[in-house]
Amino acid sequence: VQLVESGGGLGPPGGSLRLSCAASGFTFSWYAISWYGQAPGKGRELVATIISSGGSTNYKDSMRGRFIISRDNAKNAVYLQMNRLRPEDTAVYYCNTRQSGRTYWGQGTQVTVSS
Repeated sequence: VQLVESGGGLGPPGGSLRLSCAASGFTFSWYAISWYGQAPGKGRELVATIISSGGSTNYKDSMRGRFIISRDNAKNAVYLQMNRLRPEDTAVYYCNTRQSGRTYWGQGTQVTVSS
């Protein structure tokens, strides 16, 4: 199982960024995928989850209405569209999947929200 995040960087408050997670090594369309964020000095927190079919999503309260998680099962990819960025969104964002009792993480991508 391999998860590779990309798309992080510096964004201004109120701006947008789009993160991508490329998956390989498993049957992608069978599994839910989540994004987690780890702010400086804090633990990883669940940001958003999308089920295997893409038909249902869930968000952390502070991200609901600003972030959109989506997936393309034909491309084995999950995306996180981050809108109306806030300084408190600054974190390393990780892609995650759980399979047969095991948890897999990508290497993370840094998002910094600052003017």
